[in-house]
Amino acid sequence: MATIELTAPDGHVLSAHRSDPPGRPLGAVVVVQEIFGVNDHIRAVTDRFAAAGFVAVAPALFDRVQRGAELAYDAAGTEAGRDLAWNLPMDQPITDLTATADLLAEEAGGAAAVATVGFCYGGMLSAAMASRRARHLGAAVAYYPSMAAQLLVKDQPHIPLLVHLGALDPRVTPDDGAALAERWPEAEFRSYPAGHGFNCDLRDDHHPEASALAWDRTIAFLTTHLEQEA
Repeated sequence: MATIELTAPDGHVLSAHRSDPPGRPLGAVVVVQEIFGVNDHIRAVTDRFAAAGFVAVAPALFDRVQRGAELAYDAAGTEAGRDLAWNLPMDQPITDLTATADLLAEEAGGAAAVATVGFCYGGMLSAAMASRRARHLGAAVAYYPSMAAQLLVKDQPHIPLLVHLGALDPRVTPDDGAALAERWPEAEFRSYPAGHGFNCDLRDDHHPEASALAWDRTIAFLTTHLEQEA
């Protein structure tokens, strides 16, 4: 576990949390943050991917506008996070995620060994990467991708994509999920009896059973679709 720095193609330098597995990696994962920044939860998720056998890096996407942003899961944190996330032009976090994926691809033997896994805001960005930066990745996973139904109208995934949705989610509603499933017929969709943010044990909507099942499905999906270096 370490804090590293990455340089995007436009010269922007950002920080990231990196965690490495104890043995030979099964692949690599770019962990894409929620609107709350690279906080304790995102670092814990990154470390958990490493424990499962993947090199994992979580880039701090808000470093372009507020370095070191870590927000609480409360009303003030939510308001601040929404302001940071939705006022940041999407091409900027996409650029930073691509730089992270490319770094990992160099280590892993190619882009086919790298996936993005994103949550909330990051889920939307992970799905966008599957469309807009598919040649830099082997697979993508999107947990409750906020605003994907509204923002990714013309996007089509060109790599395997797994989408986790909460059936009780007031932000990514069942109608949003149905629209995405119709729009992306080749993607894999999974629904859980849970609300928004059900994977995060720091949120009020945390759902342990849904979180555990989605995690198992995510690891199986990555193991199936990522190509390891020979």
